[in-house]
Amino acid sequence: MQALRVESLSKDLTGVQLVDIWEPARLPGEVLVRVRAASLNFPDLLMTKGEYQFKPEVPFTSGLEMAGEVIEADAESGFAPGDKVIGGKKTDAFAEVASVPVRGLSPLPTGLTFAQGAAMGAAYQTAYTGLIELCNVQPEQWVLVHGASGGVGLAACDLAKAMGARVIAATGVADKHDAIKAAVAPDAVITAAGRFRERVADLTGGKLCDVVFDPVGGDVFDESTRCVSFAGKLVVVGFTSGRIAEVATNIPLIKGFSIVGLRAGEYARRFPERGAAINQAVAQLAASGKVTPTIDRILPLSNWQEGFDAMAARALIGKVVFVPGS
Repeated sequence: MQALRVESLSKDLTGVQLVDIWEPARLPGEVLVRVRAASLNFPDLLMTKGEYQFKPEVPFTSGLEMAGEVIEADAESGFAPGDKVIGGKKTDAFAEVASVPVRGLSPLPTGLTFAQGAAMGAAYQTAYTGLIELCNVQPEQWVLVHGASGGVGLAACDLAKAMGARVIAATGVADKHDAIKAAVAPDAVITAAGRFRERVADLTGGKLCDVVFDPVGGDVFDESTRCVSFAGKLVVVGFTSGRIAEVATNIPLIKGFSIVGLRAGEYARRFPERGAAINQAVAQLAASGKVTPTIDRILPLSNWQEGFDAMAARALIGKVVFVPGS
């Protein structure tokens, strides 16, 4: 089968190649899946450089998540050949066939295509764990979402709107405003550059935000500490800016807000019952049409570099989806 392999770590993707390898053998407790679509996530890009916290041994097949059809499964797994599923593990999705632990799979939500299913998993799991599970976002609360043009940011905007919250979508690129509005219809879109606190204060009538969802870090995190309301929460999702910010502890003390660290995958592994409940809640929202993943482009796996380059250049509105075997 064809698979996208990280043969060596590199800063410029020169260590990544589309190669022919043997299909994986299914291990006990795993499900063999014919991959129909697989979506690109920022950790996939980081892992090609060895810059993600999880560092698989080289060589490895790239890809966090996919959607497809079950080929083979244990009778007690709850899955049968032909079942449509979504999920994955930390690697192996960018291939024609993947063997995935049972706990890493869920049924494809009703009404979603394979491409939509592949684009939904990690992004919406992350958004739901951060906004609902850890922050209990309520109707009419103000939610500021950074990185709002990316897959996770758009999912957070989409989910917060579905919960009845008032959403400010923030992006570092001014020319993405219209695309974000069209994708998730936030209450406002701002450019997160410089001193954006005053813009947030104007939009919220001086209240500031009950929740700030930050996958960007760096200067954006620094300014976001000024945008959280008293008793609010600032959710640390990642550091796509490349700088891990620091905060003086007197700031959250005086302003009375909490800083919440979000690792959605690890949360689900440590609390599997809660992880299953989160997946089920997201699936129900998707099946009801209340949330819909935004896909920037669908590419054959042979065009993998276009997708990786677009992600590295911050040129996306939503997710890149690869179609293996094409």
